[in-house]
Amino acid sequence: MTKEIWLNLPVKNVQRSVIFFKALGFSFNADPEEAAICACLLMGEKNTAIMLFEENVFNNFTQHPLTDTTKSSEILISFDAQSEKEVDEMAAKAEKAGANVFGKPTAIQGWMYGFAFADPDGHRWNMVYMDKSKMPQDCKV
Repeated sequence: MTKEIWLNLPVKNVQRSVIFFKALGFSFNADPEEAAICACLLMGEKNTAIMLFEENVFNNFTQHPLTDTTKSSEILISFDAQSEKEVDEMAAKAEKAGANVFGKPTAIQGWMYGFAFADPDGHRWNMVYMDKSKMPQDCKV
């Protein structure tokens, strides 16, 4: 059945978003410098695609009002880390790149460590390291 998934996010300025996510170390499919209305951000070992669409293009797809990210959230995109150190390093990169780090790196529930940030368009992301040896039995991922 389903083989791949793409997430689509509206952005005010594709190039600004490309610069931001490159500063965090993310890669893109094709040459994002040539993208005027969209760019394909790749995440993870399976290269999950997160399409960054200029707001008016995104709005044409959804035919629905966009969320005002200063007042509400439409999604929280979570991604993994391999260590607490990697979380700390990404938090520093995000802050340097201009992210709103609204959740500083911290321990969570005794088996996770993570931080959370908003990108330049206000979309919320979080990076989490999970120590699966300490994970509660009723909470397997």
